[in-house]
Amino acid sequence: QVQLVESGGGLVQPGGSLRLSCAASGFTFSNYAMSWYRQAPGKERELVAGITSVGGYTNYAASVKGRFTISRDNAKNTVYLQMNSLKPEDTAVYYCNAVRSYPPQYQYWGQGTQVTVSS
Repeated sequence: QVQLVESGGGLVQPGGSLRLSCAASGFTFSNYAMSWYRQAPGKERELVAGITSVGGYTNYAASVKGRFTISRDNAKNTVYLQMNSLKPEDTAVYYCNAVRSYPPQYQYWGQGTQVTVSS
């Protein structure tokens, strides 16, 4: 069955770093665009960063550009989110998302991992 399993979340001080990982199984990872979303308490889920299935083109939310880096390893069926210079406003549950790059565009979500930035 399809699984997206996030890991790497935790508590970090402002200015610190974390690396999130999302391990995929049950589908052909290389055919899927991968993204990270986040949802803070009382707020809507928002796109943080995405990476295409081919070419590895990336896009970022304005609020994280220059601080976060998304990457993927198709050999390991894993997508990463390197988060540097973390701020309290980055506190949220971070979700991994997969969308097939051609129709039908199946979509899958992970269960989420908590990131808390606090002193």
